[in-house]
Order: sequence, then structure tokens, then C-alpha cells
Amino acid sequence: MAENKPFDIKERSFQFALDCLKLCKTISDNHQEFIMTKQLSRSATSVGANIREAQNGISKRDFIHKLTISQKECNESIYWIELLSAFLDLKSYEIMRLQKEANELLLILSSIIVKSRNKLLPE
Repeated sequence: MAENKPFDIKERSFQFALDCLKLCKTISDNHQEFIMTKQLSRSATSVGANIREAQNGISKRDFIHKLTISQKECNESIYWIELLSAFLDLKSYEIMRLQKEANELLLILSSIIVKSRNKLLPE
């Protein structure tokens, strides 16, 4: 069954943050693991926040800069998901789905950044 993912990066990053927050709440409730879940919560919510900041950037360079921050936060989220999964020995569908979505978001952000940088170059 194919997932119907939103096309808009803003919507996808919002849903990713929401799903990560739900996972963090479940983990905190069941395992009392607060340090890693707090880190994941921060990085996952920062992805979408910086995408929104980028869309209101004052210049193309500002747009690229904010998306680069979002890209870094997405990569950090992947790290925290992997660490939580390994530390708590979680192999659920939800963990795998979040890892996949984070990797897809990372690729999308990378593509947007590269294309935007190429547009800045003089011809």
C-alpha cells in the first residue's frame, strides 16, 4: 500500500515533527527516557521551523542558509532516532517509517539547496 505523502515540504516537515513528538511521548511514558527524546523533539521540530523561516527569508542567500540549518537538524534527527532505536532495542514499523521519512526529507532539502545555489551562480 502506497502512502499518500503531502507534496509540500512544509506539510511533510510538520507531519514529521508531529510523528516524532508522538514517538517521544510514547517512549517517555514507557521507558522514562527523557534526554534522547528531548533532543529528538528539538531537532525534529526545528526542521519545519527553519523551512518556514526560509520561505520568508529576506534574500536567496538567507533562504539557502535557513534550509541548510533545516538540513542539519534533519540529519541530527536521524541520529537521535537511530540512537533511541539501538539503545531501547526498538525495531517497530514506526521507527523505520520515521527513519525513512527523515532520509527523504534530507534528500529533498539537499536538492532544493543545490538548485538554489546553482541559481545564485553567475552565468
